[in-house]
Amino acid sequence: MILFYFLLLAAIALVVVGATTEGMLYLLSAGVLLLIADVLYLAVRSVLHRRRPAH
Repeated sequence: MILFYFLLLAAIALVVVGATTEGMLYLLSAGVLLLIADVLYLAVRSVLHRRRPAH
């Protein structure tokens, strides 16, 4: 879960820097892609967590 929070913070930082700095739209794009990867990571983690049998 630490990886999720790290990716989330990095994505937010990239989006903020990319949106506020002129000529740095590639940082905004990288931040959005990182947010998408973060959401996919959380989805895969939740799906894999449901498949484990209860003991």
